Amino acid sequence: METVVVVIPVTEEDKIKFQEAAPLGTRFLYTSPAQVTDAQLKGADILIGNVPPARLAAAKNLKWMQLNSAGTDGYTTPGVLPEECVLTNATGAYGLALAEHLLAMLLCQIKKLPMYLKDQEAHIWGDNGNVISIYGSTTLVVGLGDIGSEFAMRMHALGSRVIAIRRNKTEKPAYVDALYQMDALKDLLPQADFVATMLPGTPQTYHIFDADAFARMKPGAIFLNIGRGNAADSEALTAALNSGHLGGACLDVTEPEPLPMDHPLWNAKNVMITPHISGMYHLPETLRRIVGIATENMKAYYAHTTMRSVVDFETGYRKL
Repeated sequence: METVVVVIPVTEEDKIKFQEAAPLGTRFLYTSPAQVTDAQLKGADILIGNVPPARLAAAKNLKWMQLNSAGTDGYTTPGVLPEECVLTNATGAYGLALAEHLLAMLLCQIKKLPMYLKDQEAHIWGDNGNVISIYGSTTLVVGLGDIGSEFAMRMHALGSRVIAIRRNKTEKPAYVDALYQMDALKDLLPQADFVATMLPGTPQTYHIFDADAFARMKPGAIFLNIGRGNAADSEALTAALNSGHLGGACLDVTEPEPLPMDHPLWNAKNVMITPHISGMYHLPETLRRIVGIATENMKAYYAHTTMRSVVDFETGYRKL
């Protein structure tokens, strides 16, 4: 029988769900990314959860790996996984947590709450001037997947005109006013008050937001990144903020990570930075969704039916 190594934190109830999804006699080993051994990886037929790609050289018998992340960085590199191994990601688990986090950052930014928090610490009763509203604005969502869709829905509900970019042509959802592909990015940037990117880390998305892209954005626009830090050139972003061309930035991801203490982006004008914590398991619902995806895929794996969110090794995205 096969051996399943699980490195995500699970409850006893979750363990029962996994066991019920697999044939009787399937062996389950529960550990963590830090504690999993090479011997356990060598004996694994199935791996549930992220183990650093460099460690997977030991997993020569792996037939299926279920990531606990939506991003696939490092796992699609040739030679990391056995040639016949199926890779699935956790698309659908993070939209709620990340969209709410990004919206919270944006509202803090446009209502100048960081300024008032500083005043509170200094016991200053002051007025920091005019603010702006989401209502009546234009939002450009770059990457209309699960996370982008959740954010777009919330911005639409608050009265923003939402335009979006998706990698492939699909039917436009009701909460998006216009849908485009990536070749339209340069033309769309000048239209948006808020530019939010949820792009994964791939060679095609590397520094897609460079000095030219920031220069094309509307003066005073706010840039938001909750995808991968290397989608934006940190030096170009810092310059665009300090020049006053951009009105602000809300970042849960940066390049590099962790951001060094002496990096100029920390002190750029009107920037809010959180240390890549919007996802993970801070919202318990996220982990519940990951377990649900893994359980659903385990049933499909043993039934030889279509699995959810199978990753295309050529693109790094899930197959449509």
